[in-house]
Amino acid sequence: MNMTRKYKSVALAIAGVITLPSCASTSQSSAKTDSPDSWKIASIQHGQASWYSVNTNGGTRTASGQRLANTAATAAHKTLPLGSKVRVVNLTNGKSEVVTITDRGPFVRNRVIDVTVGVAERLGFLASGVTSVKLEVLGNP
Repeated sequence: MNMTRKYKSVALAIAGVITLPSCASTSQSSAKTDSPDSWKIASIQHGQASWYSVNTNGGTRTASGQRLANTAATAAHKTLPLGSKVRVVNLTNGKSEVVTITDRGPFVRNRVIDVTVGVAERLGFLASGVTSVKLEVLGNP
């Protein structure tokens, strides 16, 4: 009798181990991701980019009310909603970075975006001050 109970316990344990993996989901489609690489491109713009900093901004607050930080991945755009995510691609060297729109501008003809001095340095156009860019306005996945 005692031996039968052991076999039943072992059989139930094996059955549980066999059926448990079939209950787990291997699909990642339901997983929420905040990676900009997985976001859809809502629109594309081309033009010139320039940079601005705390010193050139005439103050330290942006149009969104956030404090401007020279190294932050933020930018100014004339019309995109504040908080929008934009991938800025330097067409000269192919470097890119995703920035958040937190300010308004640039107020110079033919310029589509002002990025912070840190972004300009990472994109490789700090010394020149202006470069040709492609803007990929990112939407939620």
